Amino acid sequence: MTEAILVDARGHRCPVPSLRLRKAMTGQVSGARLTLLATDPMARIDVPYLMGEVGGTVCGIDELDGVLRITVEIGAVPIG
Repeated sequence: MTEAILVDARGHRCPVPSLRLRKAMTGQVSGARLTLLATDPMARIDVPYLMGEVGGTVCGIDELDGVLRITVEIGAVPIG
């Protein structure tokens, strides 16, 4: 398995973390994993919603020292 692509959106408020994640997903293959770093607590809600829209999966949400680490996997629907 390859390492997840890191998307750093710390310090940005909604909707920027989700928009950066969506942009990073563009052109990636099905099964690719991305990890979003975000300090906005709304990312905990926005990212699962985004993944539902694009057919992806939230693999895990962790929080350490106020930083959310959300790992997602791209589904079979191409983002673009």
